Amino acid sequence: MKNAKARRGLQAAVASLFAVLASVAHADWGGLNMHEGVTILSRKIYGLHMTIFWWCVAIGVVVFGVMIYSLVKFRKSQGAQADTTLVHSTKVEIIWTIIPIGILVLMAVPTAKTLIEIEDMGNVGLNIKVTGYQWKWEYEYLGQNVSFFSTLKRDSNLARQLGSGVDPKTVPNYLLDVDNPLVVPAGTKIRFLLTAQDVIHAWWVPAFGMKKDAIPGYINEIWVQVDADKLGTYRGQCAELCGQDHGFMPIVVEVKSPAEYDAWLRAKQAEQKLAGVAPNATSAIASAAPAAVIQQ
Repeated sequence: MKNAKARRGLQAAVASLFAVLASVAHADWGGLNMHEGVTILSRKIYGLHMTIFWWCVAIGVVVFGVMIYSLVKFRKSQGAQADTTLVHSTKVEIIWTIIPIGILVLMAVPTAKTLIEIEDMGNVGLNIKVTGYQWKWEYEYLGQNVSFFSTLKRDSNLARQLGSGVDPKTVPNYLLDVDNPLVVPAGTKIRFLLTAQDVIHAWWVPAFGMKKDAIPGYINEIWVQVDADKLGTYRGQCAELCGQDHGFMPIVVEVKSPAEYDAWLRAKQAEQKLAGVAPNATSAIASAAPAAVIQQ
């Protein structure tokens, strides 16, 4: 009985293994790795990832190569005798302590350099304050007299309601589109000041390579600079479990050329001036947010 159960379990495991291998064989191998992204920082992070990855591959090849060679060359069937002179050898213990420390120090150099660049907020061309609410985002272009809320697009919101009769498959970019996308210029270093009005959110656009928490009472910072030739629309979502509708606060960023961005900005300023929108803190909700302090 036990043998039959074990055999069925083994067959199921083998079938699962073949299914996984088959799916991998049909997958795009490029999809197994990190995406390089479209910003300066995302490329630097990707480069660091690949550097450390190939170092680990080299270490694995050397270590497992020596192990396999030793197992084959010095196997018992060939009459090999165990060498006990290396047991409790101080010299060997010093060597296998110094080598890993040296490798970690070498890894720390490019890692520290990348982290310093991530935190460098100098030479910023545009500041945008991002405030998270349940469940929408508010964007304020500091010093530009432009601010607006960005919420889940109406057709997606309708399709997600029970009994709406709307097939989500018929909605373009279902749950990934908003009514007012964030618009930014390409080739400009943009600093995002992140905070929240109610609970913790996280602003994340994978193609930008950056993610940061938006915490009530605090202001976090990140910066991005999209490559000049990477115009287009990029999507993300709140990456923090912020409530029951957490999955319904997408992020959409439209990257335009500087000329197109300037035209959009002037049109938006004129539109909001005509509508009488306050230059800062677009609503009474925002004014009710607690005083923010810079996070240490």
